[in-house]
Formats: sequence, C-alpha cells, structure tokens
Amino acid sequence: MLRRKNRLMRCGRVEEASAIAKRVRCVITRRNSVLLHNNDTRRNVCETWAKVREVTRGHCRVDEPTASDLTADTLNKHYAAISTDANYILTRRKHTVADTGEYVTEENVFNMLDRLKPTATGLDGLPAWFLKVSAPVLSAPLAALFNQSIVAGVVPQQWKTAVITPVAKVPIPIIESDYRPISITPVLSRLIERRIVTTFVYPALDYPPPDLNFSDQYAFRPTGSTTAAIVALLHTICSMLSTNSYVRVFAIDFSKAFDSIRHHKLLDKMSSLQIPDQIFNWMENFFSGRAHCTRFHDDLSPTATISASVVQGSSIGPAAYVVTASDMRPQNNGNVIIKYADDTYLVVPAANNHTCTDELHYIQAWASDNNLRLNTAKSREITFRAHSVRAKSEPLPPPCLDIKQVTQLTALGVIINDRLTASDHVTELLTSCSRLLYALRVLKARGLPQQSLQDIFRATVEAKLTYAAPAWSGFCSAGDRVRLNAFLRRCTKLGYRDRGALDIDTLFTDCDERFFDKIKYNNSHILQQFLPNRLTVNYNLRTRSHNKTLIPKTSYLNERNFLIRNLYKDCY
Repeated sequence: MLRRKNRLMRCGRVEEASAIAKRVRCVITRRNSVLLHNNDTRRNVCETWAKVREVTRGHCRVDEPTASDLTADTLNKHYAAISTDANYILTRRKHTVADTGEYVTEENVFNMLDRLKPTATGLDGLPAWFLKVSAPVLSAPLAALFNQSIVAGVVPQQWKTAVITPVAKVPIPIIESDYRPISITPVLSRLIERRIVTTFVYPALDYPPPDLNFSDQYAFRPTGSTTAAIVALLHTICSMLSTNSYVRVFAIDFSKAFDSIRHHKLLDKMSSLQIPDQIFNWMENFFSGRAHCTRFHDDLSPTATISASVVQGSSIGPAAYVVTASDMRPQNNGNVIIKYADDTYLVVPAANNHTCTDELHYIQAWASDNNLRLNTAKSREITFRAHSVRAKSEPLPPPCLDIKQVTQLTALGVIINDRLTASDHVTELLTSCSRLLYALRVLKARGLPQQSLQDIFRATVEAKLTYAAPAWSGFCSAGDRVRLNAFLRRCTKLGYRDRGALDIDTLFTDCDERFFDKIKYNNSHILQQFLPNRLTVNYNLRTRSHNKTLIPKTSYLNERNFLIRNLYKDCY
C-alpha cells in the first residue's frame, strides 16, 4: 500500500494517495491496539513491565556526538584522580585478635546464594544465576573461604578490583564529571560484605562510643528513610519557631562525597565501634590496595589503583559513609544537624544566629580533614519566619560563606518553601504526574488490559503522590487537597483508577497510620528520640492508642507536624 501510495503521488493522483494513506493509518492503529493485549501485571510481571518500558521509552537512544572524545581510559583516569588521597596514611591492624569460631555457616551461605537476585557481574566473570543454581554444591567451600578470609583478615585481590560503569547524570553528557561512577565488584565480595555489615556493623551503630553520633543519620539504617529524615527536619523547624522569630536551614553539599573519603579517618572511627578485631582487620584490608577499571562503549580501560573512596556500588560503602559522618555534629547548643547519607542540613534558630559562620567553618574543616570539599556553589540557605507581625517585619540575616539564599528548597525530593506550605510541592507533583498520564494513555492505546493499567497507575502515579506523604501532607491547605482530588477524579474518568478508589485525604490518613505504627511499636526506631514514653502511673485510666508523652501545641505549625498530629489523634 505504501509503494502504491508513492506511485500515485508521483503521478499527481493526490486524492487516491490520501485514501491509501488513511487505510495505512487504520492498519497501524489496529496493529498497535493489540500490541499489549496479552500482557498482564499479575501473571507475567517481568515481561509486562519490559513491554511498558519499551513503549514508554522507545527503542532509539539519543546519540552523543559531543561525548565521542571520551574514552574508557580518560574516564578511568578521571575517577582515579578523584579517589586518590595525597596524604594517605596506612592504618594499623589490631593485634588483639582472638579466634571465636565460625563467622559464616554453610546454611548462611546457602540462604544468601538461594536468595540472590539478578545483578551485574564483576571482573571475576561469576554471574549471579550460576551461583544461585550451584548453591547446594558451592555453599560448603564458599563458607570455608569466607571464614578463612575473615580469620586471616585478608581480602582476595580479585575482590578488591572493581569495574566502573559510568551512569549519565545529565541527558546529554559531555565531560567526565557528567557521569557518575558506579563500581561493580564481584558477587562473592558483595555477599561477604553484606554479611559483615548486617551482622556486625549495623548492630554496633546502636551502641556508639561517646565521640560518635548516629542518631542524626537517617540513611542506611534499619529504620531510616527519607520520610523519617523530612519528618525530623520539619519537626525541628516547627519546634524552634515556637520560641524564635526565624530559623535558618543550610542545605550542605559535598563534592564527590562517596568517591574521596579518607581511609585512615574512616578506619580510626570504625576501630572504636564494638566489632570483633577480625572484622576490623578484614575491613582494613578491604580498603587497602584497591583498584578499578572502566567499561565505556564496549571498551575496557587498564586498571588504576586508588587510595580513597568507600566504593559506590559495594555493600559496605553505605555503612562506611555513615561511620565517616558520625563525628560531624553541631558545635553550639541549640543547633541541629540532620543527615541523610551525604545530604546534610544545618538548622540554626534565631537565638544562635551569631554561630552560623562558626558552624559552617567547622563543617568546612571537617570536610577537609576527611578529604571532602564543601561545595558552596551548590549549597543553599532558606529562612523560615514565625507567623507573627513582629517576626515578619524583621530583616533577613545576611548570607554566610556566599551560600545562596532561596525561598524554596528541595529536601530529599520534597519541595519546602519559606512559608512552610505544601503548595509548591503539590504544583510540582501535579505537573510531574500529568506527564505520566501521557505514558498511560499510550499504554491504553496499545491495548494493555484495564487491570494492568490500574496496577501501573498505582505503581507510578499514586506512589509519586504519596511519596513521603506523612512529612508534608499536614502542610497542605484545603485548596491543595482540592487540586489533588480533582486530579484523581480525572484519572478515574480516564479509567486509570477504580471508581471506588480512595480520595487523597484517605490516602494521606492511611500513610500516616502505617508510618506511625512503625514508630510506636518499635522502640529502636530512629524517630523514637522525639517521642518520650509516658510516665507509669499507679491508677487505671482508659487505654490510649499509644504510651507516648504528648508534645505541647505551642503554635498552629505544630498541629501540622506529623508527630504532634498523630500523638493527639484518638488520644482522648
């Protein structure tokens, strides 16, 4: 039909060619409308989501003509230069080692191999699927190998050599810094790392020495999350505004934080934790003598040695950064630091305004001491005012260290403005979710079943709407909720949601209840520091929904705060 249409166009018979073009469009539409008809998110999950990504993202990749000058070798040298410590100091091993028996049993190794998920293969060439299939045979020798490695405090050199897969940070990368280095270590190395971190390192974080503090770190913890970090940040701001006219928040940015950590500083802090000496010696050997190469455009670079970094992509890297940042704390009473990995927020009330410069200079010195660099160009400051006439009339304090002052700040994916309202975040949410509706419309036109379409809506659009909802939903105005409900009603009309699906208020309430239940039933939750237990009394009272002490409501901002909102809910 296309050939006949072209012949008719060359002959000048335009009307006949247009009729054939219309038939061609009908054929293509009919073919596309059944493309995803047999896919189901309930029965064949992987295949359906692969088809969804294929339809929504397309087959073509944007060429990178400006990135042709980059090679695997130039990228590898760039990453090696970042992960090199000019003042490298060799760490001493512990000599008080006592053999305490097996650290890994054959059953542990079998369970780790049996639960392996598809993951990238390191330079040793042992794929995850092979290790999983061979679990009954390999469990015993691997357990012996792991135990021998820990007891001797020696990590095989093959496990200490990683291959870097650059991941673009911008749509069209041009220079080396536009790529993020993700190190892929051997699967066996990641298995023993994960065992050491979960069995020895994470339990030690619950009993830190006096000079280390983990209560302000909300990442890479068993109960930590972005939601908990934003709840803690907003709770701290609202509490300070009760007694101060304004509160200054500095969002600190460190350049290449994970790639340039100084090893001897990290291991000095690690040595003070309550972990066995063999484990410390193993980690000391793990961070010494490391090397990496880079795979880029089917080209593999030569190997380069490094003397810094916590190895992004390794299992021990996140816990190592938590230990590194554990001695960064406020230098003045009343100031608060809240961390989520390398995202650091310094909160200073008006009463301590004179300490801002000292605090930032201390953070700068701490970063230099740990081979990091405080990036003032990407750091931001936002000032929150108390809602009183006198507070609003006061001038804003001048900037510190040339850090740019802004009226809204994106903290861990949530937009916070200086008025402490969620209107800007709701506007950005609706814009982002509206773009997702186009992808759903394409999937519907390709014949995806109704049930699968609704499953994808819940996994994408609804998950985006409820991300960290306990932290920011209380700051939504009535108008914000009206806009969100109008968007959900529109999605229901389009067939992306059930007609009996929950409205936005019920969704927010469910998110609040689920998250608060995780806190009140877990005494080791990271947010328990804000919720002291109620004093025990000798007389009987009506049972309350929780045993926490009620925090006084000193302003209407506190009523919007997640912790106070849920403490007072159903408490009478």
